[in-house]
Amino acid sequence: MKSITIKGSKRESVGKVATKALRNAGKVPCVLYGGDKTLHFAAEEKSFKSLVYTPEVFTAVIELENGDKFNAILQDIQFHPVSDKILHVDFYQIFEDKEVTMDIPVHLIGTAPGVVAGGNMRFPNRKLKVRAIPANLPDFINADISELNIGDKLFVTEVTNDKYAILHPDNTVVVQVRISRLTLETEDESEEGEEGIEEGIEEGAEGSAEEGAPAAK
Repeated sequence: MKSITIKGSKRESVGKVATKALRNAGKVPCVLYGGDKTLHFAAEEKSFKSLVYTPEVFTAVIELENGDKFNAILQDIQFHPVSDKILHVDFYQIFEDKEVTMDIPVHLIGTAPGVVAGGNMRFPNRKLKVRAIPANLPDFINADISELNIGDKLFVTEVTNDKYAILHPDNTVVVQVRISRLTLETEDESEEGEEGIEEGIEEGAEGSAEEGAPAAK
C-alpha cells in the first residue's frame, strides 16, 4: 500500500480558540489514536490532498517537529458543510505486527457480456472492509467481470485473497448485471405484438370457416 508523509506540529492547546486560530492559518487540527496515549497535532491542509481527494488508499507517516514518527491510517475526517474545507482529521496508529481494518476500493476488470447485451450493471459495494497486517493491505481489490451475463452476480468469495480477510458475509454481492427496464419493455411489446398477430390469424381462420360453412335449411 502506498504511503504519504504528513508533517505536523504537536498541539499544546486544544481549546476552541486555539483550534480556530489553526484553521485561520490554513492548518488542520488532528488527533492520533491507538498508541500509548492520544496525540494532538496540526498539519497544513494541503498535506491531505493525496490522502483525501483520490480514490486510492494511502497509509500516513506522521512526522512531528520534535522528530517523532508514527505510521497511521485515516480513521475519520470532518468537512465544512458549505466550503468543504477540512475541519478535523482522526488517525489511528498502526504497527507492523498488528492487523488493522480498512475500506479498500474495488477495481472492475474486463467488460461484462451482459452489459454489452443490454443489461444494467449494479455496483453496490465499491469498497470492501478488509483486515490484514499493514504490509498485506492492498491498494485495491480486483473484480473480474468479463464472464458476467445478464442475471449473473459476483460475490465476495470470488475476490478473496490469502493475504487479507474480507469482513463481509459470503453472500455479499460486489457487482451484478441485471436486465434493463428498456429490454423488459421491448420484450413485452414484442410479446404483445406476437399475441396480436396470433389473435388476428385465429380470427381470420374462424371467419373463413364461417363463410365457407353451408347455410342451414
